[in-house]
Amino acid sequence: MPAASTTLRVLAASVIASLSVTGCQSLDDAGVALGRSDLVNDLAARMDRALERTWAAEYQLGGGQVASVAQTRKPLRSSYAWPGGKITVTQESVTRCASTTGRTSCTVSPPLLTAGKPSVIVYDEVRKQGQITPPAVIRLLTEAALAPDAVIEQSDTTLAGHHATCVDVSHAGERFAACVTNEGVLGSFTGTLDGKPAEMTLSRYTETVEAASFAVPAGAGVVDRRTTTS
Repeated sequence: MPAASTTLRVLAASVIASLSVTGCQSLDDAGVALGRSDLVNDLAARMDRALERTWAAEYQLGGGQVASVAQTRKPLRSSYAWPGGKITVTQESVTRCASTTGRTSCTVSPPLLTAGKPSVIVYDEVRKQGQITPPAVIRLLTEAALAPDAVIEQSDTTLAGHHATCVDVSHAGERFAACVTNEGVLGSFTGTLDGKPAEMTLSRYTETVEAASFAVPAGAGVVDRRTTTS
């Protein structure tokens, strides 16, 4: 979602600032810190640029379920779908859909905008549904980059036909692995998020987005809360 563009820049910049002003590091420590900040900044920059482009992706979740992400630059809109739910954000509205006992209900609310872009609050909603979002990964990387005892190992792989840079991070007794494609799309994540195991792997990526990606599910009941009466 384009909304997090500023947030990602700030997070990445904070890593450099924090590492630069630490006066008690040894030369070796400073070199390690610089390497970590470079790596975090590279991954953050990739994700940041991707938030400003048009693309769609599908992910395989743990347990064999499927989730998807779609976004377009013009018009500005984005959509996250997961088993049992969906959130679509545009400059006109936020549509939240949930499926229970075979029935899907959607609620249309006024837009959550920050400087004309969808609010990062939506990312928090999506994360609570078990989806891993770019801000969540950047936060974890930032924490690890600032921790002197963290071990960050880098590798490369191919996901859904796209090259990706991967990091395996051990920090504070926990471990996670994440990959980011050259296009800036989150390629995979395995670890713990909000205290719960989380796993997702990119299975499809395209720069062509179908309009149906932003539509409410067929047959869904819709309540529009944008309309008010005097």
